[in-house]
Parts: sequence; C-alpha cells; structure tokens
Amino acid sequence: RINSLFLPNIDKDTIPKVWQMTQDYPGQCYAMMGLHPCSVDEDYKTHLKAVEAELAKEQVYAVGETGLDFYWDNSCTDAQKASFEQHIEWGKQLKLPVIIHCRESYDAIYELLKKHNDSSLFGILHCFTGTLEEAEKMKDLGFYLGLGGILTFKNAGVDQVAKDIPLDSIVLETDSPYLAPVPYRGKRNESSYTVHVAKKLAEIKDIKLEEVSEQTTQNAKTIFKF
Repeated sequence: RINSLFLPNIDKDTIPKVWQMTQDYPGQCYAMMGLHPCSVDEDYKTHLKAVEAELAKEQVYAVGETGLDFYWDNSCTDAQKASFEQHIEWGKQLKLPVIIHCRESYDAIYELLKKHNDSSLFGILHCFTGTLEEAEKMKDLGFYLGLGGILTFKNAGVDQVAKDIPLDSIVLETDSPYLAPVPYRGKRNESSYTVHVAKKLAEIKDIKLEEVSEQTTQNAKTIFKF
C-alpha cells in the first residue's frame, strides 16, 4: 500500500499545482520544490527566485527535482550547472534532501556533489540506471538510489546492478507519468504500480516482498524525516 507521495514541481508555473495536491490530499501528498534541469532556460534565475520563496515554507520536504540533463539539449549546460549548485546549497542550508535528475550527466553531477560535499548534503539520485561503481560513489556522498519501472524492463541491465546495491540504500519511485513498470510498460505510470517494482527487487535479491517494503519505506522515512 502506498501511503505518502512526494511531488516535485518542474518550474515556477507548476508550483500552484503541487500545493493544490497537498491541499486536496492532506497527509498523503507532500511538496518538493525545485527547477527541473529540462526547464532551465535563459530566464532560469526568475524560476529560481520563485522556488526560493516556496522553500521558505515549512511544508516543503525536499529540494528538487534538480540535476543535469545533457540528453535533450546542451545549449544551457552552464545554466543547468549553476541552477544545480544553487539547489545543493539550499538543501544544505535548509537540511533538506536534494532530489537529483541525472541523464547523460553522471560525471558532471558527481563532481559538483563532491565539490559541495559535507555532512549536511544528502538526498536521492532519482531513476538510477548507472553502474555498481557509480552507485557506490553516490552512497559514499550520502545519497540513496531511486529505483523505478526501468528495473522491470528486459535487457535494461538495472536488475544486475540492483542485485548488489544494499537494500538500505534504495528507495522505490515512479517517475510518473513516465516509465511504468511491466506489465504496464508504455502506459501512463501511477503510484499504485510501485508494487511491481518492489516485487521485481524482491525477486532479484531473493528475499520476501515484505522485507523490501519495510526497508525501502524506512529509508524514505529517514530521508524525508517522517
């Protein structure tokens, strides 16, 4: 059963939608605030000012989704890095987890995290699809690995890596409306499908589903301070 949903905005214009969800579903939906790297443009500082104002509110549980995305567009690389570093500093100042989007940008993300790393920096590397070595380096920096629908995809290779990632370093997620797990692959994703990710992880690790559920839930509670 899914009890809590953590909702990211992507820019200043989607902030009201996040707050509306938290009002419509109190005790179930919780706000995160950030500027998604794919929303970074020449006006990104205006978006950051809006995000900063929202982060001052006590009802925000994480900074993000932030990070770097070099897959779609490299025209705003420097702006993405500047935005990401600002989010890192916010997370440290506010003692909130930083939720990171990483696509074709692992090395750059790792270097920036290492640059700012101290005991106040922690969070989740969202939608992890990297190598075991990359997972271990992120763990060493205080980050958990987010696993979603891709774990269930045949030939994606994430299952082979996840097998060796300690369960106490993993959280389960959706990336809704994208990346629905098998048997719903190609359809609109939703939080109720997370059980299929949990079942796959239990199968990979040859442990009971209850163990996966209990440990990943505890990990999430630790991160979001529930």
